[in-house]
This record gives sequence, structure tokens and C-alpha cells, in this order.
Amino acid sequence: MKILVDTSVWSLALRKKKLTKREQAIVDEFKEIIHELRVTIIGPIRQELLSGISEEYKCFLLKEKLKPFEDLSIPQEDYETAAELSNICRRKGIQGSHTDFLICAVALNKKMSIFTTDKDFTNYKKHIDIKLHQIREEFT
Repeated sequence: MKILVDTSVWSLALRKKKLTKREQAIVDEFKEIIHELRVTIIGPIRQELLSGISEEYKCFLLKEKLKPFEDLSIPQEDYETAAELSNICRRKGIQGSHTDFLICAVALNKKMSIFTTDKDFTNYKKHIDIKLHQIREEFT
């Protein structure tokens, strides 16, 4: 099964600073699913990763690192599903970003799990049928 990797995991993996044991386990899992050719990305996640990098050269380097990962196509149906998911959660008192619900919609419609460290997705999962990728035991 393919896995849609959220910005939070990409950011963690791309950092140069020292990681906690839990963060390292997440990065190790991320590397493993890269080796298994299961990682997927969508344009809005790529945009989030590249936004806010003030140094032109660092932005160039990040673009180069991301090049091997092709963006999944996002059809109209995914945007419509994202709006429906947002409305479902909003009725339950849960707010979220448009990008978060687009991630949920793409994952649902393409039958993928979501790999994230963002706790908002745990709240969404209470009301919509998304699958969250869990770190395998060997890495924890």
C-alpha cells in the first residue's frame, strides 16, 4: 500500500539537528518506506515544504531532494471529497486546514494511509475513515 507522507514527517526527515529517540524512529520508518517505493506526495505538501525558505540556494537544494518524488495528480473529485470531509468534521466541532482535508481526501480516494506527526489527523480520524500509518515495531 502506498503512503501519503505529510509535511510534518518530511520536515522532520530533512532537519539537520539532533532528533529525539521518537523522532529518529519516525525518520527511520520514513527511510524504510522510501526504500520500499511506497512514499507519495501531493503538490500542496511540496509547496508547504518549499515555502518560507529565504535562502535561494537552500530552496534549490530542497527542490533537488524532492525531485525523485513525483506529485500525485489531484482530480476534481478529491477537492469535492475534501470539502465534504471538512464539513463533517466542522459539524463535530473540529476545525482543520484545507490542505489537511485535501490530504485526507486523496488518501481516502486512492486507498492510501497517511504518515504524519500532526495530532490533528487523530482528531479527524474520529469522524472520517482515514488510515494513519503506524511505525512498525522494529523501529520503536
